[in-house]
Amino acid sequence: MALITQNANDVISDINSKLRSLESKNSLLSEHLLTVNQNSIEEYKRLGKEISILNSEIKKLKEELYTIKQALNGFLRETDFFAKKNDIKVLEKYINLWNPLEFVTEEEVEKIIERKLLEKAPAKNKLNLIKKEKLIKEEGDKSDK
Repeated sequence: MALITQNANDVISDINSKLRSLESKNSLLSEHLLTVNQNSIEEYKRLGKEISILNSEIKKLKEELYTIKQALNGFLRETDFFAKKNDIKVLEKYINLWNPLEFVTEEEVEKIIERKLLEKAPAKNKLNLIKKEKLIKEEGDKSDK
């Protein structure tokens, strides 16, 4: 009977130590689970903020893309008003035909008329001679340029 009692005490003591060990492991697991939960919550909040930032950046990019598309469409509409290659060639032919480099200014025409009048009028006075010399000199200066 003493042996049975001793054996029962050993079994109870062994079960008791195993129970304490399991309770300790359970407590550690609970602490680890709590830490994992807290980390998960923090990570969830961080990811939520990042997603919010990304969504706002995507919205801004969409707005910029829309603005760029609008500007591009405006440019494309304006190209309809550009001169065509054939139109430019026609203008080039007219310019070459008229040769605007040989046009004279109003001032040049007035000087030519004045010179011709002085040539036809007799040199009655010194003033006419001075004007004539001045005109000839001005024309010579212009031709040097």
